[in-house]
Order: sequence, then C-alpha cells, then structure tokens
Amino acid sequence: MRVYFDYNATTPLAPEAAEATARALRDQFGNASSVHHFGQQAKAAIDEARSAVAALLNADPSELVFTSGGTESDNFAIRGAAEALDPIGRRHLIAGAIEHEAVLNTLKALARRGWRTTLLPVDQSGIVSPDRLREIITDDTALVSVMHANNEIGTIQPVAELAAIAHERGALMHTDAVQSTGKIPVDVRALGVDLLSLSAHKFSGPKGAGALWIKRGTRLQPILTGGRHERSRRAGTENVPALVGLGVAARLAASKMSAEAARVGALRDRLEVRILRDVGGTAVNGTRSSRVPNTTNISFDRVEAESLLIALDLEGVAVSTGSACSSGTLEPSHVLRAMGFSAHRAQNSLRFSLGMFSTEEEVDRVASLLPSIVEKLRALTRKTASA
Repeated sequence: MRVYFDYNATTPLAPEAAEATARALRDQFGNASSVHHFGQQAKAAIDEARSAVAALLNADPSELVFTSGGTESDNFAIRGAAEALDPIGRRHLIAGAIEHEAVLNTLKALARRGWRTTLLPVDQSGIVSPDRLREIITDDTALVSVMHANNEIGTIQPVAELAAIAHERGALMHTDAVQSTGKIPVDVRALGVDLLSLSAHKFSGPKGAGALWIKRGTRLQPILTGGRHERSRRAGTENVPALVGLGVAARLAASKMSAEAARVGALRDRLEVRILRDVGGTAVNGTRSSRVPNTTNISFDRVEAESLLIALDLEGVAVSTGSACSSGTLEPSHVLRAMGFSAHRAQNSLRFSLGMFSTEEEVDRVASLLPSIVEKLRALTRKTASA
C-alpha cells in the first residue's frame, strides 16, 4: 500500500477536473482573444471557470484575474500594490514572519530596490497578533500581507481583524489563501481584504492555474505587460484547459467542502492522537484549535526529520518536512524558527497533510509504522553518539 499524506504540497487531480481539462485540451483549442467561433468557445469556457471560482469566494467574476498559480498571484499582489502606491510615498510593506517564500522573497526583492519591509512576529501558537500590527503599521505602509492558513502548520490567521487595522491606516490588505481555499469557507467580503491569492492544484485542480482576486477599485500595476488579456491586468494567452480544470475543482470544493472537512478532520485527529500516544517525545507544532482540518505538524525528539521522511518513503508513505518549495535545503523550517522553536525542533518535525483520497486504513498504517521506525532511528542516534 502506498500512502500519500502530502496534500499541502499538491493534490491529486479530481477525476472530474481531469476529464474536463482533457476535453478542453482536445476541443477548446482556440485563442480566447480571437473573435471567431473557436476563440469565442474558449472565451466562454474561461468565463464559466471565472464564475465558478468567484462563487467559491463570494466574489464578483469581474474581480478575478487568472494567473499561473499562487506564486504569480502573490507577486502580482505585492509588486503591483507597491508600484501603484509608490508615487504617493507609501514605500513600507508588512508581511507575517511565517509567510510562504513567494511572499517573503518578493519582499526581499523589493527591499533591495528601496522599499522598507517589516515582518510580523508570531508566538509558538503560530498566530499573528493584531496588536503587533497596530504597533508596526505606519502612514507610509502600502500593503499588509498575511496568509489565511499556513502551509506548514495549518494555523488560520485573524485576517479580518488584521484587514480592519490595515484599512484604518490607509493600507491595502492581501492574504495568501492558497492553503485554505477549497478546504474551509473563504469569503472575500467577510475577510475584508483587498487582494486574495489562490492556486488550483492545492484543491484538486491542475497545476499551472491560479487567480488573484482584486477588490473593485483597488489599483495595481501589472507585472506582466503585453496584450490586453484579463482586462489589461495580466498579459498573455490564457491557459484554457488548466482554467477549465480550476473551474471544475472550484465547483467540486463548494459542493463537498463541509462534509469533506469533517471527514478529513476526523482522520487527521485520529492520526495525531495515535502518534502522540504511541510515540514518545512527540508534540504538535502550533495551535490545535484554529487550523485547517487536514494538517498536523509533529516534532519527533531525537530524530532527524529527513531520516524519518526517507524511512517512511521506503515503507511507501509520502509526507514532508515542510514546504515543498523549500525542498533540497538543509536549513531548518523558517516557520518553526519564527515561532521560537530551537533549530533542533525545527529540524525534527514532519508535516502530515491529508486530502480527498485519504482513508482510515491509511491513517492506521502510518500510525502503526511510526513507533518502530522512530525507535530504530533513535537507537542509531544513541549508538553514533556513544561511538
């Protein structure tokens, strides 16, 4: 049995989305900017997808700009806002310390060009404090960017409260909702944000498709220049098949979200309880009360996470040590370090993220494998230390 518990990295394509994408690849090959039948057929498919995504967010379809995914959407939101507000002297940007690298590295790039940047700290719960934002924000702040749900620990941030504070000082509010869209209700009106990023492949849609929701009236400078695609906000011929798949995934998420969240949440809790009970020296990283239902991040004392990940992979179990976008680095998780954990704890933690195809049988298999694997790795560590 092979077990896939790395849904936060990417999700299997829903069969309905796969079929719709394949049909579009074959039958809707026209350029959506063309005026003839084939072009208008492609445009109609994109419009249908836009309406489906808008419905998932309680948004107006005209407020959505399709992108290649979460990274581009984050870049568009941050760079676009920074460039648009630069002429009026707003050159200060704020982001959470545990944001995805698409946000953090974009801030670093803008800092090299003269923008002032500040990171909002978190405590060991993994939650940003609204009071800290009040202390940090200034009249020069152009944008505050705080993710809705964290990709490594799953914690949900008080975005609506943060947005209200940002608006009090005339700043825009962006949230990276890549890890929450399709898992929990995401309502742009209730969140009170100006900009929201999402990515199809995080909720069973195809890779290469995403969106940035831009509240009507929000000024952004385009980061891709060229033709007048996406109402002159994002140049480039649209990826019609991927966007069709995104639309189908959005409709599926809207129809199944409540039931699926309850089912997956029960599986996550079952896995978590068994690991904490049966494997000594384990602890959950981050709050257990305010998080997406599919994610748990657990530290295993006296075990290198990379070794544990490899040992599980040899048993057919796929998990991760954190963000897939940071794979290949030996650096401790920046999320866990920002939470105040030691380098050791940041390097001995695994993320288990479940999804639509996860089963109770898979949970029980992983939970039964872990005690012996962890003990073997700890024994090797003791032997090495005493040698």
